[in-house]
Amino acid sequence: MTATAPPFGPSPSASARRRPLAVAGLLAALVGVVFGLLLAVAGPASAHAALTGSDPQDGAVVDTAPEAVTLTFSEQVAMGEGSIRVLDPAGKRADTEDAPRDLHSGSTVKYGVSLHTGLPDGTYTVAWQAVSADSHPVSGAFTFSIGAPSETTVALPDNEAGGGLVGTLYGIARYAAYAGFIVLVGGASFVLACWQRGAGSRPLQRLVVRGWTTLTAATIAMLLLRSPYTGSGKLGDAFDLDGLKAVLDTKPGAALVSRLLLLGASALFIAVLFGAYAKREDEREKKDLTFGLALGGGVIAAGIAGTWALAEHASTGIQPGIAMPVDVLHLLAVAAWLGGLTALLIALYRTPDITAAAVRRFSRIAFVSVLVLTATGIYQSWRQVGSWSALTGTGYGQLLLVKVGLVAVLVGIAGISRRWTARLATGGGADASAPGPTTTGPAADEGEEVAAASTAETAAPEDPARAAQLARQQVAVATAEKKRIRDADPDRSGLRRSVLAEVGVAMVLLAVTTILTSTEPGRTEEEAARSTAPAAAPLASGPVNLTLPFDTGGTKGKGTVRMDLDPGHVGANVVHLWIDDIDGKAMDVPEVKLAFTLKSKDIGPLPAVPVRLTEGHWTSTGVQIPIAGNWNVAVTVRTSDIDQTTVDKNVKIG
Repeated sequence: MTATAPPFGPSPSASARRRPLAVAGLLAALVGVVFGLLLAVAGPASAHAALTGSDPQDGAVVDTAPEAVTLTFSEQVAMGEGSIRVLDPAGKRADTEDAPRDLHSGSTVKYGVSLHTGLPDGTYTVAWQAVSADSHPVSGAFTFSIGAPSETTVALPDNEAGGGLVGTLYGIARYAAYAGFIVLVGGASFVLACWQRGAGSRPLQRLVVRGWTTLTAATIAMLLLRSPYTGSGKLGDAFDLDGLKAVLDTKPGAALVSRLLLLGASALFIAVLFGAYAKREDEREKKDLTFGLALGGGVIAAGIAGTWALAEHASTGIQPGIAMPVDVLHLLAVAAWLGGLTALLIALYRTPDITAAAVRRFSRIAFVSVLVLTATGIYQSWRQVGSWSALTGTGYGQLLLVKVGLVAVLVGIAGISRRWTARLATGGGADASAPGPTTTGPAADEGEEVAAASTAETAAPEDPARAAQLARQQVAVATAEKKRIRDADPDRSGLRRSVLAEVGVAMVLLAVTTILTSTEPGRTEEEAARSTAPAAAPLASGPVNLTLPFDTGGTKGKGTVRMDLDPGHVGANVVHLWIDDIDGKAMDVPEVKLAFTLKSKDIGPLPAVPVRLTEGHWTSTGVQIPIAGNWNVAVTVRTSDIDQTTVDKNVKIG
């Protein structure tokens, strides 16, 4: 309900009312400073896998057909048959259609497929799809050319893995799973920690049971949809037994099965909570049972939260041993706050006997939950964002800012709820010490009905049926009067409205969080953009002209090399070299060699051997520039059997 409410006491003074605002401001400033320091020292991490390299590279033009195509990733990925497909200009498979070969070397994650021999010249398309270590599908496509670029009938896919109808249904199931977990854990926690008499309340019972049902149904749906979600994308494959068996062998599949087993244990917990526990009258026995239920329920809740941590973002990247427990704490804090908030809303609307003491206890729990959320959220943001540029320049970072804004709104509304709670308590409303029935829900109704029936029977023993009817009417009138008095209380009505607003914002916040968990982290997105910039992007246009002075140190060893590279683009080029002496006349030398190196991509040196045309004029045709970039051009000139030198210069070739 509220993240800033201390225990309630007498009517607060003006200074006491201002104190939470000052504390909140100080907390916000501290969070900002810590967040800034974390981003400033952020190091590399991993989450969604990213393609960091390929051979041939995107947009490259190669002289002869390669024997294989290899892909390098930022982290471990899972691949199956057909995960890498190479298509010729006509759209036919150019690879051997075998499963990708694992070419790992040390920490380098690399996979490759073999190509058919004798491939014709033209533009080829490489389409790939894999499942990253955080359970999310990733995909992409690029082109390379043999000989020279050509027209192709293959269209690069514009949809990402995990999209379409299956992706939408899987996303809905993910949202439902989070919502079910929050309601299940938060509702049960509210009953045990805040309002134990609520165990007999039918509305709260229905809330927790519906949370369990939603989480169970969503988990089964995710298990069935997992195979088409990470593979074919066809809804009909959800019932493919071979696909389901393959899913069970993966880490996400094992996590979903573990969640179902834990949900079986939680069903027993719910049965005890709303059965034996709700009916227990002896205070000492109930206290012991409360401790046992809290301990067992906490273990089950942590286990269910762990099924997310073990299979998603927290399980990959830096510090997974810290990140996974932090993720579990984050989920439990969310459930305690937002799930308890939902239970409070139901109690305020459907249960007339909710006490101010219960509301105050939940206020303290919510405050601790927000502190835990703040600490764990900062750590998670550091791991997944990594820099200020990623925070504002990527989809993940922008969604994270939206989430932070929603949390701020939620805490602000919680402050309003706290004021209504204070007024309810100090105004003599539904306080813990206020007289009233000690039982709520159906049991209370039955007790009132029995008492009324007994009175009616005493007044009219000659007509038991009439007496029972009169008793029911009296119970209905008493219930209606109780509801009228409750609804007429402006403090209680104000609290209901503010809590309803909190729940509405919380639902939007949960939706944003669900999207975040399936969004490529900002740090990974930036790394992928830097690593896979298309090779065909032109950096310069037109022929490249260079003038390089040289001195071999021997007799008549000084001169100048003039070089023309035409057309100066990616692909085949013609090189002309003119060698002049210090007087500007043609200089005959026994040998000239060329080499091209792209240091930023670790390409080269790519040698070229010019042929002598006339005195001082050398040429080389078919010089292949595979990728645009800032190339180092090295010219080696030999003026005698022992005198030679190499001069070089960097030039942009696009």
